[in-house]
Amino acid sequence: MKKLNEIIDCEYDTIIKGIKINSREIEPGDLFVCVMGVTVDRHEFIDDAIQRGASAVVVSHDVEEDRVPIVKVSDTNRILPILCRKFYDNPDDKLTLISVGGTDGKTSTATIIQSLIGANNCGYIGTNGRSCSKFKRDTQNTTPDTDKLYMYFDEFVQAGCKYVVMETSSEAYFRHRLDEITYDAGVITNITSEHLNIHGSFENYLECKCMQFSRIDGNGFSILNKDDKYYLDVLKACHGKVLTYGRDKDNDLCILSYKVFPTKTDIVFVYHNKEYKFSSPLLGDFNVYNLAGALLTVISLGFNIDDVLSNVKNINISGRMDLLKNIGQDFAVMVDYAHTPNGIKNLLDFVNTLDINRSIVVIGQAGERDYLKRPIVGKTVCDNASYAIFCYEDPRSEDPAKIIDMMVAEISDKSKYEVVIDRSEAIKKAIDMAKKGDMVLILGKGNETYEKLKDGTIYFNDEEEAMKHLKDRVEREKN
Repeated sequence: MKKLNEIIDCEYDTIIKGIKINSREIEPGDLFVCVMGVTVDRHEFIDDAIQRGASAVVVSHDVEEDRVPIVKVSDTNRILPILCRKFYDNPDDKLTLISVGGTDGKTSTATIIQSLIGANNCGYIGTNGRSCSKFKRDTQNTTPDTDKLYMYFDEFVQAGCKYVVMETSSEAYFRHRLDEITYDAGVITNITSEHLNIHGSFENYLECKCMQFSRIDGNGFSILNKDDKYYLDVLKACHGKVLTYGRDKDNDLCILSYKVFPTKTDIVFVYHNKEYKFSSPLLGDFNVYNLAGALLTVISLGFNIDDVLSNVKNINISGRMDLLKNIGQDFAVMVDYAHTPNGIKNLLDFVNTLDINRSIVVIGQAGERDYLKRPIVGKTVCDNASYAIFCYEDPRSEDPAKIIDMMVAEISDKSKYEVVIDRSEAIKKAIDMAKKGDMVLILGKGNETYEKLKDGTIYFNDEEEAMKHLKDRVEREKN
């Protein structure tokens, strides 16, 4: 708890028990900060916040309210991280913070970093929630809103963590959620077009991606993928010491060679002119890059490379290339989070190297998100898979049929796909049509446990749905 005048310049000594920006989450004693959201002005919910027990409100324009103290500032979005830092006693200063950015591979790279350091010493925040060895909890966003982010930092401090690795999205920089944070190290995976519905143009998106490296401490490390198309653009924004990974031998960590097998990848990296040969449980070319970036990040922070490599065998990335348990079927079923054109292409490129018959893909695209990539995703799937079943995926307020119409707009061969709008029915269709040697790939949501529909959010998990339909098929075939 803090007094209000301890965290913001004002005359009120009102006791503050927490900080919230969502009125529905307010508990008695909380400070309500009226930030401007993507589609909503939180000033509209002051009455709701007070009725739920808010003890004070921070605003950015005049309001008529005398039930609780009102503090006016010029910009609530920009003041929010300052308030949170003070309220939680600057928890980010007690942690070594590692930022993971990029279009694809953020979750994998961040999870690898946590695995290499150890979950007893390193917390994780990202698409798969927040976790360390002491707890695993959900989050609503890849990069949480500022009020939650500093609360999570404090959780990790209390749990004894010394490091936190976090996925940082372009939208988080655009919304000023990370303005007060300085990272000790930051790594970027790659940059391709994404989230143009928010940024308006690729140039704006690239600028937000580069902002990650303007937040690096002067004594910190910027870890770049030198093989990425936009390497030089990112390099211009870097602070601290720049380290690179990639195929050329002039990189600080060189990917000398690798060979992908069905259950492992044998890799040779070169670091400080010494070769390191080891096996990774992660499959695919893209995961070699994810591992290289993660490894270089961890050893830049002072960890011994031999000790770190001994932890590679323990890496497990939930929701990424998850093969369902074989319960008697003669085909494979995989669940993966891939949802961008580049991520889908990389995954299917890997799948096409395997000894399989057909690849059958179940996929949709999120509503109220970047509509420009929808036809690209649809064409990418049909160009690289044997067959596609298009369905809904978090349509929100949009008509899922219209989203799918956009996805199939540039597919000339209509025999390559069909539309089954309901996601559960689409998964069932794919599993029922699979033959010996096929692989069913359910893409877009990984291990997420929800679907965001027009009427609200429902519980839904791709792996659970697939296993349900798989069991039904196996049981039918027994009878």
